Amino acid sequence: MIKKEDIVAIGKFQKTHALKGELNALLDIDGDYAADGHPLIIDIDGIYVPFYAETVRPKGAESFLVKLRDIDSQEKAQELVNKEIFGLRSDLVEYFDDPDMEIVADFVGYKVVDSRLGEIGSIEDVDDSTANVLFVVATDDGETVYIPVVEEFINAVDDERKVVETTLPEGLVDLNV
Repeated sequence: MIKKEDIVAIGKFQKTHALKGELNALLDIDGDYAADGHPLIIDIDGIYVPFYAETVRPKGAESFLVKLRDIDSQEKAQELVNKEIFGLRSDLVEYFDDPDMEIVADFVGYKVVDSRLGEIGSIEDVDDSTANVLFVVATDDGETVYIPVVEEFINAVDDERKVVETTLPEGLVDLNV
């Protein structure tokens, strides 16, 4: 059984393509991931179900036409439209440009400590719905702060203490509250 902690969001099925079950997929990783036989995992009624690609064709920089095994009609494909696509965390590492890069979603639960402001709060989510990935940080006083995940702001990551050390631009935290 596939567990939530074993997967990472890697894209989304946008719409069907043609009549034989192909889907237009936006992927945050190289299309080779699916073409190499790794499962594309979809949440179906709270159960993570693996699907395997029969074919993967590029349709732009991040868009691919994907034909899944056993999805052979537009009607079956339609059931997967707007579904988020997940990959197995253990399979994903080799498909990132930087093999040492940490998966941003792994930082949920870490504390954010700024060099000037001190402890800001805990990362409760990662918003990767736009080109600018953001840590969603819950402060002790119940506020939410959005911090861009950019190298210039992050000084260090202490995995043992579960702390992200930052130096944020003056006023950034105040913009969010």
